[in-house]
Amino acid sequence: MKDKTIIAGKAQKLIEMTAGFCDEYLDEDYKQLCEKLIRKMSRKRNVPFLSGRIEIWAAAIVHAIGSINLLFDQNFEPYASGDDICNYFGTSKSTTSQKAKVIRDMFKLGYWDKEFSTSHMMQSSPFSNLVIANRLIVDK
Repeated sequence: MKDKTIIAGKAQKLIEMTAGFCDEYLDEDYKQLCEKLIRKMSRKRNVPFLSGRIEIWAAAIVHAIGSINLLFDQNFEPYASGDDICNYFGTSKSTTSQKAKVIRDMFKLGYWDKEFSTSHMMQSSPFSNLVIANRLIVDK
């Protein structure tokens, strides 16, 4: 019971921290995706954010979601740099990007991920108009 209480407390703190960043720099879409990822992380057998600084995990969560949704590309809105994330949470770029990679690998996150892509990314997916018919991939 104690572990579940600790996990829930840390998860709530992470949700508040990432929500603060998303409110200031990003949008509601990113805020919901970060919360969804945190809740999914908290259901893992070995909850990753139980060890280490909570600020690093918060920054890494935003970084992981942002990296698969082209957050760091100035041609897309919203835009935030890795420095914005690290400065907000008070973390180093190398540690943040290392933890973000751990998260991306843990959940096999990539571009146009069905579960963790923003609505803009899903609309611009080159795979959105493809279907399988008679074991062939064809355009709708």
